[in-house]
Amino acid sequence: MGNMEKKLYTGIATVEGGRDGKAVSSDGVLNLDLKVPKELGGAGGHGTNPEQLFAAGYAACFDGALNVAIRMKKIKVEGTKVTANVTIGKDANDAFMLTAKLDVSVSGVDADVAEQLVADAHQICPYSRLTREGMAVELNVVD
Repeated sequence: MGNMEKKLYTGIATVEGGRDGKAVSSDGVLNLDLKVPKELGGAGGHGTNPEQLFAAGYAACFDGALNVAIRMKKIKVEGTKVTANVTIGKDANDAFMLTAKLDVSVSGVDADVAEQLVADAHQICPYSRLTREGMAVELNVVD
């Protein structure tokens, strides 16, 4: 895991009520109800969950990285689309874990070109780097 030399942007969100609570960003743009999915023993209903939020963030970040790779290689494409599948489960020690699968579409190029662009994007994308190297986390207890 490398050290961050230059901070570019910090997204801030606060959650109250855990998985059955509310998530709000510091600028108020994000304002979401959270609900535990039925598959995890919750009531379900109208609301999102951490897995969907991670999937949305990863898909958006990867698609952005994919478009950087396309620009770097000066390749013309018709369009891109990334669908992230983020699954919560348990490992052999009964500890929670996440897995991710990205389904990536690059329209207008041959499959071998698309595969290389996806591989390049995987090296560029900060979420992908997080999955490979981990992330520095600072924990603070506050009032």
